[in-house]
Amino acid sequence: MILLVVGGSGFLGREVVRQGVAAGHRVTATHLTRPPGAEVSSEKLDVRDRAAVEDLVSRVRPDVVINTAYQSKDWASTADGAIHVALAATATGARLVHVSSDALFSGQHDHYDESARPDPITPYGAAKAAAETAIMIINPAAVVARTSLIIGDGDSPTERLVHALVAKEATGGLFTDDFRCPVHVADLAAALLELGSGDRAGIHHLAGPDSISRHDLGILIARRDGLDPALLPTATRAGSGIPGPLDVRLDCTETQRTLRTRLRGAREFLSG
Repeated sequence: MILLVVGGSGFLGREVVRQGVAAGHRVTATHLTRPPGAEVSSEKLDVRDRAAVEDLVSRVRPDVVINTAYQSKDWASTADGAIHVALAATATGARLVHVSSDALFSGQHDHYDESARPDPITPYGAAKAAAETAIMIINPAAVVARTSLIIGDGDSPTERLVHALVAKEATGGLFTDDFRCPVHVADLAAALLELGSGDRAGIHHLAGPDSISRHDLGILIARRDGLDPALLPTATRAGSGIPGPLDVRLDCTETQRTLRTRLRGAREFLSG
């Protein structure tokens, strides 16, 4: 399979690239500032440049495009860029898997399954919702994969923040009133590749089964890494002035029923 990973130098993108190479696929990865590594063909790409996206996809002629690229504070990258990738993939007949986010929900409901309609309350969530809407119009056969907090084996932004807070190298605290359903990056990448190689279409939820606060997640990370959880400062999103939903629980029951890849919960993958 010829695989194009857009955003291949990011945290999730690197894992998709790694697993794609391990599976024997011919992988091309894009980057904006830093190449993902020497083991794959790498192309510098700004997804905001529609002509550049079209040129790259037409040259690579991928069977599957997995788009992991975004910039949380840049509408043009998150929304327009995703649309550019969808248009280019569709024009060449490539299968598209687009990574979306639980940020497009307000948190006003007790859970969100694949039929839930986006109701974003932040600009980033609105950009993700706009991208989803456009992609499903451009290519109804595409996969839109919504996910939550992505955790790894020490190298995710959340894990780095936990270490920095314990070492007093960062200020602030971990929210006790902000709940998500974390997923391990290896599980998520495997699920994306599985969806890319299959024939399912539409919205899919890829998150862990555990709903957990950011602070409790930090405690699990600290214990796994031999840090003192008591050193983790607490805060509340409600009192911080930082906009964002408080409680977004992705229900992945329907998607998990059709996947071979098992999406583990945080309490499981952080237990060791």
